[in-house]
Amino acid sequence: MSARLSRTDVEHVANLARLALSGDEVERFGEQLTVILEHAQDVAALDLEGIPPTAHPLPLVNVLRPDEVRPTLDREEVLAQAPAAEDGRFRVPRILGEAP
Repeated sequence: MSARLSRTDVEHVANLARLALSGDEVERFGEQLTVILEHAQDVAALDLEGIPPTAHPLPLVNVLRPDEVRPTLDREEVLAQAPAAEDGRFRVPRILGEAP
């Protein structure tokens, strides 16, 4: 186990993170940061010889279906049900500058 982080170390890390901590927060976060760093030391001490680096623990597979041409809805039928259509497209209000 490593020694507890000093108050100065915790304040320095808080300053780097642009955090303003109270005295109680420095104490509390100092204890928590010490536990985190001890865990990181445990992980660093593991024997990883022969284990390849990975970006994900499971193999990733593309789960999307193949892109195939399929029948679609009739454009005129769909546009006939729209509140407003123009030039074969849905007509919608402008986002800026025009009231609905």
